[in-house]
Amino acid sequence: MNSFYVFNGRKIKRFFFVLAAAIFAIGVIYVESDNISVFSENNPSAIYSVSTDKKQIALTFDISWGEKRAEPILQALKDNGVQKATFFLSAPWSKTHPDIVNAIKESGYEIGSHGFKHDNYSTLTDEEIRKQISSAHTILTAMTGQEPKLIRLPNGDFDKRVLGIAQSLNYTVIQWDTDSRDWKNIGVDKIVDRVVSKAHPGDIVLMHASDSVKQTHEALPLIIKELRNKGYEFVTVTDLLQQGSTQGTEVRDHASLQKSIEDAGGL
Repeated sequence: MNSFYVFNGRKIKRFFFVLAAAIFAIGVIYVESDNISVFSENNPSAIYSVSTDKKQIALTFDISWGEKRAEPILQALKDNGVQKATFFLSAPWSKTHPDIVNAIKESGYEIGSHGFKHDNYSTLTDEEIRKQISSAHTILTAMTGQEPKLIRLPNGDFDKRVLGIAQSLNYTVIQWDTDSRDWKNIGVDKIVDRVVSKAHPGDIVLMHASDSVKQTHEALPLIIKELRNKGYEFVTVTDLLQQGSTQGTEVRDHASLQKSIEDAGGL
């Protein structure tokens, strides 16, 4: 028996459009999952590192709860002569720990916002996102006497909407290129190895000073010593941003992409 296949031109066109869109979507997901830079200055972006030939690195610390770990970490920085670092502070925590906030400020360290509620902002409405960022801004400005310009979003979570709103409120969203994973308490040696082995010029290192981290204050002196031996200078995130071009990730709107794929089925 002979079989005959009839090909419709519109169906062929639709098939290849859907295939191309699917391949593009997979590529975007791959790029974003590996933090490969697809940064564009014309789009809202999060900053992961800075492209520079100078051996400068920014140690950053997030604080959202507790009072036991921040002071030992501040002491470790002081004892080891680190005069520049950046702390991202949760506004509710700051209100209940004014002495620690003041100690950070008096030590000369940079203070950025870590938002208000420790929620994933990508799950919030536009109005809620704006309220979270603005409320934190008001509190931190009142407590420090300076308006924060940098924000690290809770859990490092964001989407294109969040970045756009943060930018409209004059904030630069700061992520990280090296994660110490100190929040997992993986051991002093492993924390040190992760930071030292991954460090590079213009790097932004993620650490924490909340009570969940129990080994950071012990790892810091070793990290500082080994990075100095490699010729690194410790600076603030703002210092880094003034050095060269930023390495970020342009956030694609996956919802719009999915709609395009679905619409293709109706061609």
